Amino acid sequence: MQTIKAAVCHTFGEPLHVENIHLRAPEMGEVEVTVDAVAICHSDISFAEGAWGGSLPAVYGHEAAGRISAVGAGVTGLSEGDSVVVTLIRSCGSCAPCASGSPVSCETPYNGDTGPITLTDGSKLHQAMATGGFAEKVVVDQRQVVRISDKIPKDVASLVACGVITGVGAVVNSARLRPGQDVVVIGAGGVGLNAVQGARIAGARRIVAVDTSAQKLEIAKDFGATHGVLATHKAPWLAARKALGGRGADAVIVTVGAIPAYDQAPNYLATGGKVIMVGMPHVGGKATYEPVNLAAAGQGMIGSKMGDVVIQRDIPWMLDLYEQGRLKLDELISGRWSLEQINEAIADTKSGSARRNVIVFEH
Repeated sequence: MQTIKAAVCHTFGEPLHVENIHLRAPEMGEVEVTVDAVAICHSDISFAEGAWGGSLPAVYGHEAAGRISAVGAGVTGLSEGDSVVVTLIRSCGSCAPCASGSPVSCETPYNGDTGPITLTDGSKLHQAMATGGFAEKVVVDQRQVVRISDKIPKDVASLVACGVITGVGAVVNSARLRPGQDVVVIGAGGVGLNAVQGARIAGARRIVAVDTSAQKLEIAKDFGATHGVLATHKAPWLAARKALGGRGADAVIVTVGAIPAYDQAPNYLATGGKVIMVGMPHVGGKATYEPVNLAAAGQGMIGSKMGDVVIQRDIPWMLDLYEQGRLKLDELISGRWSLEQINEAIADTKSGSARRNVIVFEH
């Protein structure tokens, strides 16, 4: 049992406490990763605010990158010293979804209350999202990590653990966009910008970004959006249709958890188009739509969890695109912070101006 520093949530809605915790050694099929960087996702913030409930005290954080510092029994294909990305996708490999190629939907439960971390007095400490990445080290299942090149900076690599694969994957895997089709991306934050990139990479004809911020719309154009529409427009879907040449979109990617965005999303669709639901509203939030319109126009609404990725398949090709200069990652980082500054970094993220803030560790 070793002592490490972590940012602990003791009470929903209160600042995180940077304190010492205990971390056990990796067991069968697990690896210990010394974290070099962990990005702050809006999901971490929602959990810490109590939006989705959960067990406390807890350590959040699920977009991490670092080096393997210890290996448990039964681990294959990974060695001490390997550079890796750490994700929250903990898959058993044998349940029905895993066996059918959808590890993000693994049905084997994981109890974070009995994970590898405890408070220093030995009492329960929840490893949130099977990761607990707001810490100097993590112990996770070997299936949650992907080995990467040592040449890729860890702050950049951490982004690929969630925000990048969620946005790009929503377009490539969930929407299955074909070259020449049109896309609307609602929300130009971290995930939205990656959805824009995914549409560009997939060969979209036109890509319309929709957001409440004119500044974010300009940034979206740097990532590949061909047009920007302010969500504050009286009927933004009409402006989007005009940008698309009078037709709706083949895919509408909703990357924000705002109920109005979900209410309006079907309005952007072309005949046969699909709404891809990525952003997660708070528990209890309800959207409304008219099923008859969707049925008559052959349209659909599809949930996309983590971009429907297979991390061992998708992370390597995305990082290859990054090394080629075809996938923007450095530009996604708004700021770099120390673990002691995590509450300031969270506040900056909540302000809406940040793309991705990253906690960087010095070992």
